[in-house]
Amino acid sequence: MDFNIIRSARVIFHVTDLNVARDFYVNGLGFIESECDGENLYLRGLEEHNHHSLVLRKAKKAGVEALAFKVWSENDLEALSLLFEKKGADVHWFEKGSQRAIGRSFRVHDTSTGIPLEFYAEMDSVNRHLQDFHLYRGAKVQRIDHFNCMVPNVQEAFDFYINELGFRCSEYTEAQNKTWAVWLFRKPTVHDIAFMNGKGPRLHHVGFTLSDSQSVLQACDHLASLGYANAIERGPGRHGLSNAFFLYLKDPFGIRIELYTGDYLTSDPDFKPIRWDLNDPRRATYWGQPAPDSWFEETTPFLNLNSGDEIPVKDTDLTQKKPDFSAWR
Repeated sequence: MDFNIIRSARVIFHVTDLNVARDFYVNGLGFIESECDGENLYLRGLEEHNHHSLVLRKAKKAGVEALAFKVWSENDLEALSLLFEKKGADVHWFEKGSQRAIGRSFRVHDTSTGIPLEFYAEMDSVNRHLQDFHLYRGAKVQRIDHFNCMVPNVQEAFDFYINELGFRCSEYTEAQNKTWAVWLFRKPTVHDIAFMNGKGPRLHHVGFTLSDSQSVLQACDHLASLGYANAIERGPGRHGLSNAFFLYLKDPFGIRIELYTGDYLTSDPDFKPIRWDLNDPRRATYWGQPAPDSWFEETTPFLNLNSGDEIPVKDTDLTQKKPDFSAWR
């Protein structure tokens, strides 16, 4: 590859009320507020040394503006933009200073799925609060970890991210002799982005790393004490796939996030992807509990980079079905 994508780095959510958003994300989950300009709330985890990993942008309707990846250098930006241009994609450049805290960057619709992506190399540095334990509260979010998206053709997304963007695969799920879901990484953990079969493109969730499983449990207690018990959608539990201890939440605007800890190292060159059958009940929840219907059926729209409108979804080419838990019983 002529470029080096480092990791998943930031996400931009559209929300309808910044005060409500602050209460949930800062008071409830323990994000650090880096800055607020009245239209945008910039948040980061306790471990993060960059200005933000989550942008909450005031808008009339909830949605996802872009998923961003950090690259190694400006040269990587140029090489990546050429790749997309050769595929006929419109590349939208932002010069340094035109977006808060980040350097030169570009946005583009992923040519395999239509998802709006952003790539940048530089972001302002800020104080890291990893050992400022007096600031720990709520879920004590440490850092952004991954994106999970529903798309109508998982194999097409897999081929593009593996063959064109240089991602590797940690785990995958098969159903009906077809690829149902894939977990792809650049940093040496289980995933930076995952694709699941379904109507899309739509965002399923963004995952944020916690320091340990106890933090997940404490997050439940803290959220309930603040009146956010209804935000808990699924878990706590342990995934078979990824081994992570998890909790899924819906924020006040219906956007799903995952609190996530305990996955594993994937850096070895001889690491081989792990296969799961869709009907294996340990895959989604190692203890066997099925996910609620909302987890399969409710997603968040991506926004078109040109018009700002919701990107239309396409029907899946593989009937999405919930796992058959009868084998567990």
